Amino acid sequence: MSFRIQPTPPARPNRCQLFGPGSRPALFEKMASSAADVINLDLEDSVAPSDKDTARANIIGAINDIDWGNKTLSVRINGLDTPYWYRDVVELLEQAGDRLDQIMIPKVGCAADVYAVDALVTAIETAKGRSKPIAFEVIIESAAGIAHVEEIAASSPRLEAMSLGAADFAASMGMQTTGIGGTQENYYMLHDGAKHWSDPWHWAQTAIVAACRTHGVLPVDGPFGDFSDDEGYRAQARRSATLGMVGKWAIHPKQIGVANEVFTPSAEAVAEAREILAAMETAKANGEGATVYKGRLVDIASIKQAEVIVRQSEMIAAR
Repeated sequence: MSFRIQPTPPARPNRCQLFGPGSRPALFEKMASSAADVINLDLEDSVAPSDKDTARANIIGAINDIDWGNKTLSVRINGLDTPYWYRDVVELLEQAGDRLDQIMIPKVGCAADVYAVDALVTAIETAKGRSKPIAFEVIIESAAGIAHVEEIAASSPRLEAMSLGAADFAASMGMQTTGIGGTQENYYMLHDGAKHWSDPWHWAQTAIVAACRTHGVLPVDGPFGDFSDDEGYRAQARRSATLGMVGKWAIHPKQIGVANEVFTPSAEAVAEAREILAAMETAKANGEGATVYKGRLVDIASIKQAEVIVRQSEMIAAR
């Protein structure tokens, strides 16, 4: 292992990120009372250009007036290729109170994109005397973003989370699909004449997880467009969790429960992890570096795996 220790990501539950457009303030109270760990109030794709100013004012009012409990409260600003983003940042930081936790930056293609927002945020925080630094989350939504994913993950100490935005990513890559997440009808292999569907997002998710884990950032899976397909959402969430992602977006409230279920370690998984840790403690006391647990070898690496599950369970329980 490298002598450079892998940094620890922020210790916060991030199982489900619930999105709602800033142009629909009637949803805000329901979002605040939901079971989502993270609330993303949106100024970008879900808001029409003619509604940007109104949506921004709605969100600022909601940040100041609604009780968001212990949720992470985030606002997705507009992209840096638009005339809206700088006003989003300025008005949010000058008019919204300290309850705002995070700004989500969409369509990040390189570290310089994050630097630009960081510079503006830092100037406003200094000028206004804000005592609570704003955190960042970025979305990888382009060929450039995935090509520069590691430099993006290392771009700012404000960066706490990174998501995959499947729809814009697919468009940027020229993928022949209109689906948002999930398996795709034409992405399959044949074996003995039977079709077996693979996951076209797998490699991008893996690249994001590796970059995030290298730099202490939370890797998050993005949207699943067909909110009528609970099992499809659950299947993708399980694949994401297995790869090391900590949570997934919800574009509809019915997806919250599934995300929380998948990204919360089960009682059985936690019990097994604790048993592995106990077995390894016994092995160490006997001067052994490995032992057998339920017919399989466990060693020092097994301790690290088990500790991930136990820590995640304890963090969620404490929340």
